[in-house]
Amino acid sequence: MVKKGLKDRKKTVVFAAIVFVSLLLMTVNIKRSAHPTFFEKIILWIVSPIQGAVTHTTRALSGVVDDYFFLIKTEEENEHLKKRINTLIKEKTELEEEVARLNRIYNLTQYQAEAKVASVVATVIAYDASQWAKTVVINKGSNDGLRENLPVVTAQGVVGHIIQVGYNSAKVMLITDSRSAVDALFQADRATGVVVGTGDDSCEMKYVPINAGVEVGDDVLSSGLGGVFPKGLHLGRVIQVQKATQGLFQEVTIVPSADLARLEEVLVLLLQD
Repeated sequence: MVKKGLKDRKKTVVFAAIVFVSLLLMTVNIKRSAHPTFFEKIILWIVSPIQGAVTHTTRALSGVVDDYFFLIKTEEENEHLKKRINTLIKEKTELEEEVARLNRIYNLTQYQAEAKVASVVATVIAYDASQWAKTVVINKGSNDGLRENLPVVTAQGVVGHIIQVGYNSAKVMLITDSRSAVDALFQADRATGVVVGTGDDSCEMKYVPINAGVEVGDDVLSSGLGGVFPKGLHLGRVIQVQKATQGLFQEVTIVPSADLARLEEVLVLLLQD
């Protein structure tokens, strides 16, 4: 019974479709006719609303399809624009980094020209900061004329000196290293002492006479004694002075003038033995 019912429905649908198509064809022929008959007018009256609905539906469906492909194209364009924006952001960042690097190199070369000492520009490639030791590794070595005990500086001031040399790299001990000691003097008072590392971000100036007129903000320079650093290099600035009631020396704390926590490019001074 079910199969028979389905067959009857199928036949009905097919018959209705044939009738509908036939009516549409007749409508087309009637519209082309200059003088339709009464029967043809009846058919036209019946079919025209259906034909209009079909036409409207077809146009609406066409619009939906057009919108769908437009959205796909827009999405593809947006994806392309996102990739282009990301590329431009990356290029902008790289360009800014290169400009900053060139500015640092320019400052070093300006200092190099003023120092009138043969020197080599090097890049910091590693940093070692334990509790007491403060060292960095640079990308120049004996192949570039470097050797132990050569001073290392930036345009702002002293960084440290070389303690170990390889063919293409070298290790530099920073002046904040607890093993570092640099003979120094105060630029204003001319009193002398020794700048030693504390293992943190500051240094202490030892053996400063109790009667020296040292004040916070005074500049500290290398004195030229000791055979490593030439005279007049900027070591740092006084940030604290403590005058003991007893004893021969003052306790002076200085902060290095070079930003030792953010070293990128440095200058190695090729001093003669």
